[in-house]
Amino acid sequence: MKILIIDDEKAQVELLSGFLKKQGFSVITTTSPVEAIDIVKKNHVNLVVSDYRMPEFTGEELLEKIKQINPEIGFILITAFGSIETAVNIMKLGAVDFIEKPVDLKLLLEKVREYEESFLTKETVKEITEKINIDIPFKNPKILKIYQTIYKVAPKDINVFITGESGTGKEVIAKTIHKLSERAKKPFIPVNCAAIPENLFESELFGHEKGAFTGAISDRKGKFELANRGTLFLDEIGEMPLHLQSKLLRAIQERKIEKVGSEKTISIDVRIISATNRDIKEMIKSGEFREDLYYRLNVISLQLPPLRERREDIPIFIDYFLKEFSKSTISITPEAKDLLIKYHYPGNIRELENIIQRAVALCNGKTIEVNDLPEEVRLAQLLEEDESTTVNLNKEIERLEKKLILEALEQHNYNKTQAAKYLGINERVIRYKIEKYNLKRG
Repeated sequence: MKILIIDDEKAQVELLSGFLKKQGFSVITTTSPVEAIDIVKKNHVNLVVSDYRMPEFTGEELLEKIKQINPEIGFILITAFGSIETAVNIMKLGAVDFIEKPVDLKLLLEKVREYEESFLTKETVKEITEKINIDIPFKNPKILKIYQTIYKVAPKDINVFITGESGTGKEVIAKTIHKLSERAKKPFIPVNCAAIPENLFESELFGHEKGAFTGAISDRKGKFELANRGTLFLDEIGEMPLHLQSKLLRAIQERKIEKVGSEKTISIDVRIISATNRDIKEMIKSGEFREDLYYRLNVISLQLPPLRERREDIPIFIDYFLKEFSKSTISITPEAKDLLIKYHYPGNIRELENIIQRAVALCNGKTIEVNDLPEEVRLAQLLEEDESTTVNLNKEIERLEKKLILEALEQHNYNKTQAAKYLGINERVIRYKIEKYNLKRG
């Protein structure tokens, strides 16, 4: 990553550049904001660290000019204490952050490292998005790592095991793996193991012959046969009955199946992608899931984070679902969007999708407002505010308690017995409070 440092004080430039060079960064310097513009035009600069007050023009003017040349360049402003309000305004114009003078080098390094991480993630996201052709963009680093793994393993004919809460997009990931594999032109067959009655499970997976059981009025292909030469997606694999897990294991090992009611074996060639929202390792310990089957399915493991752990992606999903359900004819107010970003989403992406679909259907006019959101979203914000108020109240009570005890101690020359009597509490309590608040003489 290349950093441009601008400050009209040469000593400050030398201090900052020398420090960042020692940390391994490539640094360009100048004492002139006019020259800085020319440097940005001629060099591939990733981050600008600039003073605010300079003779030729301010950091604010420099930011605007640099963003016109390349809006992707990051900008960290160095400001005197008296111009914090100006710094905040500059951040609204697109600055990454600001640092007060005198510059804390440790803090500067921390902010540069933070930007470097986001910059590298952004560059890699763009690259991986183009390679995979993802419908919905993203910013979360965990999702980036998942897609990087997908890109590597999808062409290789190995089984993948996906874990994550309900609604995190496990089937979307499975379809992406199939799309990027050599089996892409063959069937992708999903099976929801939680939705199949136990007595029909074997028939669903392996098929049956006519007359194999009551109601089997004709031959029927199972999911394995339908997915032949393609991909079989076993969703909620943790719900599969234990006695059928051995038959699944045998089918995977031998690449052969038998229909219910038939002794004839059928050769099959399928890639298996499994998914669950349950703790399979705990199920193995309790005897609910076969360990040997787990290791057959779990050649590559992908753990999807819940939506509450990837909040930077929530605005992207909101815009995507708005476009999908309203063809971009309906917008959302900043207040409503802010509530949705803060909400905890027990149902994850699927819940957000349903919320947007409902809001589009119920809103009056062309804008989704706070009142168009479900009660649980609005209530969650009120509960959060109440919790915040409670925390602040407790802090205020502690502050007043500390002040009163300290005044009583000083008034009675730090005699704990007399101070406790003055406050109307016993000596044991005041000793505890003195220890808690570290209220020792001096």
